[in-house]
Amino acid sequence: MVKNEWGFSNYPLVPGHEIVGVVKEVGSKVENFKVGDKVGVGCLVDSCRTCQNCCDILEDYCPQFTLTYGAKHKDDTITYGGYSDSMVADEHFVIRIPDSLPLDAAATLLCAGITVYSPLRYCTRQAWFTCGC
Repeated sequence: MVKNEWGFSNYPLVPGHEIVGVVKEVGSKVENFKVGDKVGVGCLVDSCRTCQNCCDILEDYCPQFTLTYGAKHKDDTITYGGYSDSMVADEHFVIRIPDSLPLDAAATLLCAGITVYSPLRYCTRQAWFTCGC
C-alpha cells in the first residue's frame, strides 16, 4: 500500500489495521455501541452488504469494500487507519473488547490471532491436517 504496488493507494497514507480503542462518538443509527466502549476494528470499515460475498459474510471479497486505511468512504473522505487520531467504521465491522482485556493484549489477538484463526475456522476437519498459516 505504501508503494502503491496494488495500484489503488490514496495518499497521504499511514498504514494501520487491526485497531483497538475506545468509542468517542456514535452516529444516530448506531445500536450496538456507546461512548466509552472498548472496541476493535479489523482490515475493513465498510462494504456494500448486498453482493453475494457480503451475504455470505465474506466481506473481504466484496468488490466495494472499504479498507481501514488508504481507501475512500462512501462520502469520499479518506480512511487513515489505526495510527490516526480517530477513525470511522460502520458498527458491522466493529467488535466489542471485554473490559477485563487490556487493549494492548486485544490488539495482538486481532492481528495475528484472527489472521491465523479465521482461515482455520473455515477449513474442513480434514484440511486442518494440511492447512498452514
